Amino acid sequence: MTDMPTLTDATLTLENGIATFTMNRDDVRNALTGTALVDDFLRAADWINQTSEVSVLIITGAGKAFSAGGNIHDMAKQTGDFGGTVAELEDRYRHGIQRLPKVMHTLEVPVIAAVNGSAVGAGFDLANMADMRIAAESARFGETFLNLGIIPGDGGAWFLQRLVGYQRACELTFSGRMIDAQEALAIGLVLEVVPDEDLLPRAQALASHIAQQPPKATRLTKRLMKLAQRTELPDFLDICAAFQGICHHEPDHLAAVQRLLESMKRKG
Repeated sequence: MTDMPTLTDATLTLENGIATFTMNRDDVRNALTGTALVDDFLRAADWINQTSEVSVLIITGAGKAFSAGGNIHDMAKQTGDFGGTVAELEDRYRHGIQRLPKVMHTLEVPVIAAVNGSAVGAGFDLANMADMRIAAESARFGETFLNLGIIPGDGGAWFLQRLVGYQRACELTFSGRMIDAQEALAIGLVLEVVPDEDLLPRAQALASHIAQQPPKATRLTKRLMKLAQRTELPDFLDICAAFQGICHHEPDHLAAVQRLLESMKRKG
């Protein structure tokens, strides 16, 4: 295993196949602009994709919020990520925060967002880029860009409608309203809602179950889940056949089959 990357505004741990990326800028409510969090995540994702010992990733925030998205003070002053000409801003988005959805889309392991507190704007979109979301009871969500006279520049409109459908995504995006954890559960945005103190233990329990699956097959299955969103069925089935051929030659597959046969024999 290669050494873990050095991060600036986040922490990364690995235990029993579970990597945990914790945004650690509570002073700015884990804002994704004006911090090193995007760069940190890119370094972490690259390491995860290259490290076979990682089977699943949990993303969460330290402190009161999951992520406040863009730094509102920089927006007000039109400085930092929000300063410059139209062309400069376009370039900054393309080579800045838009790297986040691209790398999230290519992560090879299942990703669980453990949402503590507010997930607003780009922070909401980050949660939606994960494969699964578990919310603390205190969690609040909002696609709030229009409230500030801007659009979801990080690709949020692409992710949200794939989770809750076009009509509900339109309502949330055009209204810019905040929703609580229970409404997020009711519309299928999150998988579960748990008491705040149970958030990380529940995310870790789900991650632990996934981490017990054969790692090679898990990564191939993650690729299939992503490919299924954009591939025609005949082409998709061809890919499935090739991936299945790989799996049938994996030692983990043969070991799993033997365990099942032994279990059946014991049950008699």
